[in-house]
Amino acid sequence: MLPGLVDLHVHLREPGFEYKDTIQTGTAAAVAGGFTSVCCMPNTSPVNDNQSITEFILEQARLAGNAHVFPVGAITKGSEGKELAEIGELRHAGCVAISDDGQPVMNSLIMRRAMEYALAFDLPVIDHCEDLHLSEGGCMNEGLVSTQLGLPGIPSAAEDVMVARNLALAELTTARLHLAHLSTAGSVRMVRAAKSRGIRVTAEVCPHHFSLTEEAVRGFNTHAKMNPPLRTWQDVQAIKEGLRDGTIDVIATDHAPHAVQDKQQQFAAAPNGIVGLETALPLTLALVEEGFLSLEAAVAKLTTEPARAFGLSKGSLAPGADADVVMVDPEAQWEVDPARFRSKSRNTPFAGWKVKGRVITTIVAGRVVHDAA
Repeated sequence: MLPGLVDLHVHLREPGFEYKDTIQTGTAAAVAGGFTSVCCMPNTSPVNDNQSITEFILEQARLAGNAHVFPVGAITKGSEGKELAEIGELRHAGCVAISDDGQPVMNSLIMRRAMEYALAFDLPVIDHCEDLHLSEGGCMNEGLVSTQLGLPGIPSAAEDVMVARNLALAELTTARLHLAHLSTAGSVRMVRAAKSRGIRVTAEVCPHHFSLTEEAVRGFNTHAKMNPPLRTWQDVQAIKEGLRDGTIDVIATDHAPHAVQDKQQQFAAAPNGIVGLETALPLTLALVEEGFLSLEAAVAKLTTEPARAFGLSKGSLAPGADADVVMVDPEAQWEVDPARFRSKSRNTPFAGWKVKGRVITTIVAGRVVHDAA
């Protein structure tokens, strides 16, 4: 028995992209994967940059009756990076953080102001760390594999430059900074150094970034296309070491559903992202099997640590905590079959993988919402 898992980074696609997923199907996938609380990113259509969209998301989540949904509001209006959204209004409506996820805030002054405003409301600022000038035109990691495949690459520096910028601004403003889906050894190294200096930073990595390398792109597999891209073996090892020594606080999925036709394009044209809610737990438990994490540490990175990062009263089995519980058979072996996903979308690079650790029952607020027994 574990506390309900907490995912700080999902895309539920509603409003605007309901053909990919909805709040109902996305949260059904969440509870099937053991996640009782999810934080949904604002890159919907329209963008969640105001109170009415936030309230709509919360109402749809209530009607769905699956996982708890915590909206993340946009940093800038329309996530266009030009003018700050009404951050206080978003906080009042129920947003637990702000981000322009998928659209990095390139203007450093706007990012500084966002951090200053967020500090006043005690909101973490999440950034998708990507220098759009360095990554322009790229569709996978820049290196030997991209050269062999003839695909334009995205250098690690595209992430590293923005991680350094964000850490400098967090130090300047004393704001709470959360770095999303880190993928490079350089990022891990910089976060480690920042924490040693007392900067208020938390960081997440995704299971695909510690389970796969750029080699998965061979064959032009669009299910291995994501942003940030899959990196090298050395980056994967650095991420695992960052998880082990506590530099990386959180494991999040970046659940990004796309319809079948979206991914059935030439590699460069296909959208970025994979679904992740229903495979995250066994992929994380694989780190325990490998000896990188203790079972307690692995569970913490899916429960107490994400809850702490965003100030959520979740992820705990302490007396008085919400009755969000997941029953797991850690020895159960199963094969990943996308046809059985609760999400509307099937875009996973893990199809056919033999994994270990299965969610049996998920309870949210004392009510059984998933039962595989």
